[in-house]
Amino acid sequence: MSTLQLAISALLIVSILQFLLWLYYRATDHAAWVDVGWAYGLGLIVLFYAFAGAGSPTNRLLAGVMGGLWSARLGTYLYFRVKNEREDGRYTEMKERWKTNLPLKFFVFFQAQALLDVILSIPFLFVVQDINDGLRWTQILGLALWIISMFGEALADHQLARFKAESNHKGQTCRSGLWRYSRHPNYFFEWLIWVAFTLMAIQSPGGSWSLVCPALMLYFLLRVTGIPATEAQSLRSRPEDYRRYQEETSVFIPWFPKKGIS
Repeated sequence: MSTLQLAISALLIVSILQFLLWLYYRATDHAAWVDVGWAYGLGLIVLFYAFAGAGSPTNRLLAGVMGGLWSARLGTYLYFRVKNEREDGRYTEMKERWKTNLPLKFFVFFQAQALLDVILSIPFLFVVQDINDGLRWTQILGLALWIISMFGEALADHQLARFKAESNHKGQTCRSGLWRYSRHPNYFFEWLIWVAFTLMAIQSPGGSWSLVCPALMLYFLLRVTGIPATEAQSLRSRPEDYRRYQEETSVFIPWFPKKGIS
């Protein structure tokens, strides 16, 4: 398949997935399933690219492993979180803000996540079309960064889930482990994963386009659906404790707290 054919086919795949999840949202009124579809959808795209791409087996295997494992870990984590918890406050707030024509507005929102998946798949799209056999030094560096970042994000998610599971922590902010040094260590390591994906693709023909992905991910995390929405919800649910946490702890890049916290 040509690069354009791969991208169009990928958009069709994730559009169908998000349409099915939109139908499920209509039946359950639980919009957070869109996040699960976003994570698993990108994995489906990458595996499709790895299967149908015209590049070397090494590059297609590298893309499939890195993208597939990222998707499986994050998608499964989100699946159990959405399944076992109430709807994320971000979506409750969206419903209150949008007020009317919610089915149509959420249909557009779900499909926008499908389009975002295709845009963020750019690094993999160029890698699986790269006929060069053997690993370049940037790919080795990207693979090392990917391993570190995957572990860091998984650890941050585990520490937060363990904190929330203890009933005596209700109404409190997690300040243990990585959360002592960053208010959003999971987002920080997620962004580093996209830097790793870019390093994987940067020397492939057309691979410079992959620079769009970490830049776009950083913008979303810092300005749109990541940190702003998460912190707004935290301030609504535990205002005094979270304001103190904001004063003491780095917002994104892990760093030592301004003063001792327990």
